[in-house]
Amino acid sequence: GRRVGGGGGGGDMPVVITLLNSASGWALCAEGFVLGNNLLTIVGALIGASGALLSDIMCTAMNKGIVATVGLFERPPVKKVLAPGAVEEKKDATTATVPSIVAKLRDASKVMIVPGYGLAVSKGQYTLSSLITSLQKDGKTVHLAVHPVAGRMPGQLNVLLAEAGVPYDIVFEMEEVNEDMSDYDLVLVIGANDTVNSAAEADPMCEIYGMPVIRVWESREVVVFKRSLGVGYAGLDNPVFYNPNTEMLLGDAKDLLDDLSAGYKA
Repeated sequence: GRRVGGGGGGGDMPVVITLLNSASGWALCAEGFVLGNNLLTIVGALIGASGALLSDIMCTAMNKGIVATVGLFERPPVKKVLAPGAVEEKKDATTATVPSIVAKLRDASKVMIVPGYGLAVSKGQYTLSSLITSLQKDGKTVHLAVHPVAGRMPGQLNVLLAEAGVPYDIVFEMEEVNEDMSDYDLVLVIGANDTVNSAAEADPMCEIYGMPVIRVWESREVVVFKRSLGVGYAGLDNPVFYNPNTEMLLGDAKDLLDDLSAGYKA
C-alpha cells in the first residue's frame, strides 16, 4: 500500500484509492477461502472486482495504464528547458466580478457549465440547479459537461447533480460536447481544473499529457470559479486561466453561485 500510494501523483490518487480498495477485497476473498466462509469469499470477490473495474475505467479516462498511473516504475522528472537567452513569460489572469458575469449570462443564448470537485466541496449543487432553472425560463440553452474522472470518484458529480434535481437530458459526457464547444457563448467552469487543462493536449512535457479533457477554451468566453489562482489536484498550472477569453471569479463556489443567482434574478 505504501509503495503504490507513494508512487501515484496527486491527480492519480483516486485510482490509487480504488486499486487499494480492490486489493482489500481480494484479501477478504482469500480469507474466506481459508476460513471456509462462503459469505466472506463472495463479498470479497465483489469488492475486489468492482475496485479493479473502477480503476480500469479511470485509467482509460486519463489515457494512462495502471502501472504508469501508480508509478510502480520510477520515471525521471520532466523539466522544461528554455532556449538560450529566453526568459520565462510571466502570466497574468483576468479576474471578474459577480455583476460582470451576470451581464454575460444575460447576453448569452447558449451556456455550458462544467462542474468539478470544487462544486462538491462547497455543496453548491442546489444553488446551481436554481440558476439553471432561471436561465431556462429565459429561453436560454443550458448544458452541463461532466468529465469521467471529475470529483474524487467517477460519477460523483452526476450523483450530486441528480440529487439537486438537474434534468438528466441536459447533462452530457465529455465526448458528446467537445466537438461543439465553439457553439457556446459562455462556459462556466465551477470548481474544475485538471479536467479542463489545455496542457494535456498541447504540452508534451505536461505530466497529464494525453489525458482527454473538456475543451472549454474553444468557446467564445470562459468564466472559471475557483478559490484561488493556485494549482489543481495534480499540482499543475492551467494555461486556460491566462487565455484572453477567460476570466477568473475567485471565491467559494457556493457563495459565488448564491450571489450570481440572486443577481441574475434581480
